[in-house]
Amino acid sequence: MIALRHANVFVMTRHFLFFALALSLTACGGQFSNPFEGLMTRPAQEEPQVDEPLSAINAPEEPVAEPSVVEVGAGGQSAAALDKTTEAEKKAATVAPAGGSVLGTTVASLGDPTEQGFWLRTPLVSVETQGSVETQGGAVVQVKLIPIDGPSSAGSRISLAAMRALDLGLTDLATLTVSKS
Repeated sequence: MIALRHANVFVMTRHFLFFALALSLTACGGQFSNPFEGLMTRPAQEEPQVDEPLSAINAPEEPVAEPSVVEVGAGGQSAAALDKTTEAEKKAATVAPAGGSVLGTTVASLGDPTEQGFWLRTPLVSVETQGSVETQGGAVVQVKLIPIDGPSSAGSRISLAAMRALDLGLTDLATLTVSKS
């Protein structure tokens, strides 16, 4: 009788564990992919035509040319096409400013690429003012400092024109020293 009772407990425990495992796997919510998905729906590879020349069958595919510019925006426009600043504006913005007080450093990413001008949206200022930003490499550009909410340790957003003037990549997270004029 005792052996039968232990067998029933063992069977019930095994069923409980199986049920718990099945329930936990269904709770994953499709997190894991099905390794067998799509096996039956793949189209068969097309056999080469017999009358095709052998050179056409074994010819290597031509490499696809990589774009030389990063495309941004919904229309796939290049950064150069979106940046409407003139050469005179770029030259004036990259003249080193005289003096100014350092407000701090910030990590900046690209802001709205369609918004023209030289600007930095940063929590380091509380009112809109003129200033400059300097990269760790020493490149400087004068910008309009525009306040945004957040702690002073929060990141900033910089204009496309300013990023290009500082020779930063569009996907860079640049550490900038921010100064008020």
